[in-house]
This record gives sequence, structure tokens and C-alpha cells, in this order.
Amino acid sequence: MYKKRLTEKSIIEALATFPAVILTGARQAGKTTLLKKLLPDKYNYVLLDELDVRSMAINDPKAFLERYAPPLIIDEIQNAPSLLPYIKARIEHDRKPGQWVITGSQQFALMKNVSESLAGRAAVLPLYSFAIEEIIGNLHADKPDARGFFEYLSKHNALPDKYPEVGDWLLNGGYPELIVNPAVSKRLWFSSYIQTYIDRDVRGNIKNANLHDFEKFLSLIAARTAQELNYSVLSRDLGISVPTIKSWVSLLEASSIIYLLQPYHKNFGKRIIKAPKLYFMDTGLLCYLVKIRDKNSLLFGPMSGAIFETAVIGNFVKRFGSLVEESSLYYWRSIDGSEMDLLVETEGQLYPVEVKSASTITSHHLKTLKKWFEISKQKNPKGFIVSTSKETGPIAENISNIHYSLL
Repeated sequence: MYKKRLTEKSIIEALATFPAVILTGARQAGKTTLLKKLLPDKYNYVLLDELDVRSMAINDPKAFLERYAPPLIIDEIQNAPSLLPYIKARIEHDRKPGQWVITGSQQFALMKNVSESLAGRAAVLPLYSFAIEEIIGNLHADKPDARGFFEYLSKHNALPDKYPEVGDWLLNGGYPELIVNPAVSKRLWFSSYIQTYIDRDVRGNIKNANLHDFEKFLSLIAARTAQELNYSVLSRDLGISVPTIKSWVSLLEASSIIYLLQPYHKNFGKRIIKAPKLYFMDTGLLCYLVKIRDKNSLLFGPMSGAIFETAVIGNFVKRFGSLVEESSLYYWRSIDGSEMDLLVETEGQLYPVEVKSASTITSHHLKTLKKWFEISKQKNPKGFIVSTSKETGPIAENISNIHYSLL
């Protein structure tokens, strides 16, 4: 069963404009399925995971491109990045839009080669595991800009007819195979996923002697999702150097396993925290790494709030990334403890968002947003709380509650 993706609109627009479109993202996010469903049959398809095909692409790229002529989908380009200069040469002779569609799941090396070979010739688009609107099948792709989306959220008070319970949403995550086929064992699937990721994406970028430490590192930072990233503390806890920790964080970020939410740069008269916050992009993988196996342990455990916040922040990243919206995402925290979970900046407007896992919103939950209004001194401010409360829409002056299923 195929589920429509938010990024379909962006892919179609890019194919009409650029000679090449590059779709990046974590393994098993659904890149191949999406392209085969979305693109017409006239596209040839080649997978560079296959040994004989990869060998030809590396050893005789000209013969490869003669055999697999455009319009062409090349899957897993990181297995033969040396193809990119030859594709560039083909594009120089024929700049017709939409001839080359390329996927890659290891951005570390891929993006370096893209920037050197296809700069200005390729649109680079991300694909993530399912956002909740993709899981539900209630896409809001007609509201790509942040202003329109928040306007919709501030007024909408009808929940979808069907949506996952919060415990299921957080525990399952959004990898397509687990959503489409719920009979699959999550424990075995994630175990295999981690092993495949380490074997294919990690092993070539770190020393073999450090592989065991890298696995410990994965579990350690999973337990610190929704927290500020402190390289020195991670270095001390693991006994690994700070430069190594930084390189591992960069590898996970490039693989779309984690997202670093940067702090907002304006201090509003207060000293501000300058370290980014770390979030896992899939809460199912996160729960596996921290050994949360059931909904009760999740919802009533010490990480409940952090995992809910991770899911919500990740959902905003997926939405605005998939629709290539010119919005910037930040968090804000001052030295004295004032904090805003998320700031969405677009066209000079800031939309503050607080994330609360509570099912009942009280005046206590509004304090941070009201304080933010005072500190930021914005004209006509609009603030939002994302929660599990079904009391959606306006709940106070300039403040609306959003049930997580409406994201």
C-alpha cells in the first residue's frame, strides 16, 4: 500500500526546472518506492547496490551511461560517486529538465561530490520517514508556507477521523515498512536497520576499532534527545576525544538520523544559550535505542516528554523540509532559564511553539508563551502549544492549542 508523500509536489516542480534531481535521506525512508510510484514508466531504473552494475559504473562509467540512458533513475549513487562528473558532462550537452533522478542515503560523501560536480545543475531534496500527516493520509501540501499553515492550525478544531494514539505514534515512528506492514517485528527490524547502517554508512567513515564505541555512542545520544548538545560531556562519558565525537555527530546528521536545532541568534536583552539541541528524526528508532519496548514504559517513563517533543520538532522539520519552504527553525533559551521549544521564522515573522505532552492545558502551560510575547515585543504575536489535548484552536489571547494529529 502506497502512502502519498509531502515532497511529491517539490519533486514534480524540480523535475520541470532542473536537469537533475537528487533525493537524499535515511535508509528505508521510501525513496525508491516514491520515485517508482511518482515518475512515469518512461524512466529507466538502475540500482547501484548490485555488484555487477556498481562495478560497471565505477570501472567504465561511459559504457554504463550508454547502457542506462536518460531519462534515468540512479538509486544509491553513494556506491559510485565517480559517476557524477560524467553525468555533469552529459548535462552540459543537454540541459533538458528532468533527465536525471538520483538517490543517495549517505550524504557525507555524496554532497561533497554533488557540490563539486552538479552545483547549479541539480535540485537536492530531502526525504524523511513519515510525518504524521503522511501516516494519517491527511496531507496539507496546499499550505506549503509557514504563515498559511499556522493560520490553518489556529482556526482548525476538527480532529482527523482516524489517527494513531500518541503511544503508538511515538513507539512505531515513521519508517514506511513498519507503518504499512504492522505485522513486522519492530525489534528485529530496528536491529537489522542499525546493523545495515553501521555496515554500509559508518564502517567506511570511522576506524574499525571504534565501531563498538560508536554503537555505545548511538545509545548515549538517544537518551539525550531534546537536550542541548554538549560535546565535552559526551567525550567524558564515552572516553572518546571531542573531535571524534564531533565527526560522529556530523555523520549521523548527514545520514538524517538526527537533526540539530540551532539556537535563535537574537538575545532580546538576555544572554542566550549558543549550543544546538539534538533530536532524533524517528522516534521508533529512538525508542529501540533506549530500550523502550511498550507504550506504558514510554508514556509513564522519564523520557515521555522528551520523546513527544522529539516527535513534534521532527514533524515540523519534515514538513518544511519536504515542501522546500523558506522557513528557518530555531529554539531559544536564555541563561536565566527562559526558553521556547521552537521558533519558526518566515518572512520576518516569528511563530513560537511550545510542546507539552499534557492532555489538559491549564494557565500554567501558557506562562512561557506569554513571557515570550513580553520579551520579543512582536507586533500581533501568535503563539502555539502542541499537545495531546483535544481542546484545539484558540485557548487564550493570541495562543492556540494544536492536537498532535493536526500537524
